[in-house]
Amino acid sequence: MVKLGQKAPAFCLPATAQDEVCLKDCKGKWVVLFFYVKDSTSG
Repeated sequence: MVKLGQKAPAFCLPATAQDEVCLKDCKGKWVVLFFYVKDSTSG
């Protein structure tokens, strides 16, 4: 669990069928991360 003020761990996410976006690619830029905790679930 990441706590407030901690750096985010390194990760990559799919952007398109052939591409992905990695947090390291955004170094030096402002980034806003937003997670839909219950997106695509029945809860």
